[in-house]
Amino acid sequence: QVQLVESGGGLVQPGGSLRLSCTASGFTLNYYAIGWFRQAPGKEREGVSCISGSDGGTYYTDSVKGRFTISRDSAKNTVYLQMNSLKPEDTAVYYCAADLFFTTPQAQCASPLIGDYWGKGTLVTVSS
Repeated sequence: QVQLVESGGGLVQPGGSLRLSCTASGFTLNYYAIGWFRQAPGKEREGVSCISGSDGGTYYTDSVKGRFTISRDSAKNTVYLQMNSLKPEDTAVYYCAADLFFTTPQAQCASPLIGDYWGKGTLVTVSS
């Protein structure tokens, strides 16, 4: 069965950290562009961070630069999103998506509704 599964979400206090995982089954993530997107209640889905399937280039939306890090572990067929210094405004459902089409991570993150495969999401709540 081909699927993406996100994990690692939860409740964390402001200033805390979480590491999200996006693991593929039924296919290999190699050569796929992988993006992390989030959707807060009442808001549109937005691109948070994306990583190229070819050269490993990365992109971060301005609000998470310096706090979030995206990385790929090919041996585990998993892409991670390390989130540090979390803020209440980071609260959202986080989704990962895999796509073969995008040639740049910027383009993938600018297209929050496009992807060959999507996970079902993991909830991140930042609250004291």
